[in-house]
Amino acid sequence: TGSRSGNPSSVVADWSLVFWTLCAVILPVLITLWCSFQRSRRQVLIRDIFRKSKHDWHYTDLFGQPSYCCVCAQHILQGAFCNCCGLRVSEGCLKKADQLFLCKEIMMRSNGGAHGSMPHHWIRGNVPLCSCCMICKQQCGTQPKLCDYRCVWCQCTVHDECMMDCLKTEECTFGEFRDLIIPPYYLSTINQMRKDKRTNYENVVPYCRKHWMPIIILANTRSGNNMGETLLGEFKILLNPVQVFDLSNITPAKALQLCTLLPCNAVRVLVCGGDGTVGWVLDAIDEMKIKGQERYIPQVAILPLGTGNDLSNTLGWGAGYAGEVPVEQILRNVTEADGIKLDRWKVQVTNKGYYNLRKPKVFTMNNYFSIGPDALMALNFHSHREKTPSLFSSRIINKAVYFFYGTKDCLVQECKDLNKKVELELDGERIELPSLEGIIVLNIGYWGGGCRLWEGMGDEPYPLARHDDGLLEVVGVHGSFHCAQIQVKLANPVRLGQAHTVRLILKSSKMPMQVDGEPWAQGPCTVTITHKTHALMLYHSGEQTDDEASSMSEQDHVREQTDEDV
Repeated sequence: TGSRSGNPSSVVADWSLVFWTLCAVILPVLITLWCSFQRSRRQVLIRDIFRKSKHDWHYTDLFGQPSYCCVCAQHILQGAFCNCCGLRVSEGCLKKADQLFLCKEIMMRSNGGAHGSMPHHWIRGNVPLCSCCMICKQQCGTQPKLCDYRCVWCQCTVHDECMMDCLKTEECTFGEFRDLIIPPYYLSTINQMRKDKRTNYENVVPYCRKHWMPIIILANTRSGNNMGETLLGEFKILLNPVQVFDLSNITPAKALQLCTLLPCNAVRVLVCGGDGTVGWVLDAIDEMKIKGQERYIPQVAILPLGTGNDLSNTLGWGAGYAGEVPVEQILRNVTEADGIKLDRWKVQVTNKGYYNLRKPKVFTMNNYFSIGPDALMALNFHSHREKTPSLFSSRIINKAVYFFYGTKDCLVQECKDLNKKVELELDGERIELPSLEGIIVLNIGYWGGGCRLWEGMGDEPYPLARHDDGLLEVVGVHGSFHCAQIQVKLANPVRLGQAHTVRLILKSSKMPMQVDGEPWAQGPCTVTITHKTHALMLYHSGEQTDDEASSMSEQDHVREQTDEDV
């Protein structure tokens, strides 16, 4: 051992081993740190370009279709794209793209807009798949290179060889959705008139056009399955970006002020979100009535992105949207939809107690009010989501959590003997309650994510639930398991009656309550539900389920009998 330790060659070998071991450990760490530094530096530079640019740039690691840089014409897998005009560029060409290409103008700069027209705005390359040339009617974008043109307003496409000088100056018609788009020249003219303190917009094109019904898009990017971000971009491509609002950046009340610059009783609003987002928008419309802007009130359509979407289901817009319908078809559906009225109700909660000096809590109800197991599930779900919001980014996960809490309540039965704790009055008449765990007050046909609660199994002749008759349907449930049976049509609810006014007195203990999915725990109180106002909604009579078809046929039969009696 002594002779080995004194051997110079063995000492050198040991130090050499230590050196290469350190290199093998430290070098990858240094490379990783250097790469992360470069990546963060690059992201800071990209964000700075995005912030200063007039384009609505978004970065992607992988384009969804074959793409080519609009500057260098090279094939790119990742890079930036503009949500408004559709430009696609590589990371290195971002600055040059800002200098070379203009984005969609939401308002024309020149006075040329006073003539009520504007030329095409052509962008070269990356045309939509299966698009046809407006000149030769042949398919565009078939070559594996940057080729062909697309107008960012009318969405017309033209081959490189078909592009003529006359097309570059030709008037743009705004294409299929001309009746939904707010043209830039209209906004520039209105802006000038407001500076001159003139409000006679009736003679401005296209205000004076008969079939013009401009649309406003209000999207909640935090709803349900987080599709709002994608939809915002797709709508900005087809419409004027000034018509598309992200509700995480602006309130509905501010966004709806655009209606005051548009024709009276002609504007349509598409709300992309859940039932809570729809209620938020309808509250903002009620504020417009208070401000004296009643003639500018729009009609409201729904694109369901939430978890339950019962109001959307009732109005024919479906139980949930997952991208299966193209955005173009959604706009067609909004154009063809029929106007109807929706009852809105005032829910006043007055706490009991001799020394209670608090003002009563007041809510506005569109869908339903409930006390009992379904309110308890909503309360547990809400509190869990408040703690870890990142986990609730999928509609499937949300429904799984609801199922978990529903199963738990079947075993625990926290709302047992509700009938001993509450008194119920319908139009001033007290109702004798059977043994119940929950009471639900309905304004619309659907409840609990797609269940027609009032009809139940449909084997008993009861008056059909309507959302515009000024009546509320009141039902009771025996527990969470009974709710599950009703949803799969194995049981009927306990129908307690219909009424114009509902009064519920909670005599003792604390119980979970909810209004349109907004839950809270409530002590002894008096809940009074009265009619508040009507909302102007849009009903889509497209594809119907078997339940909807049978319900509609029953409603028609009831109307026929009523007409005969009259």
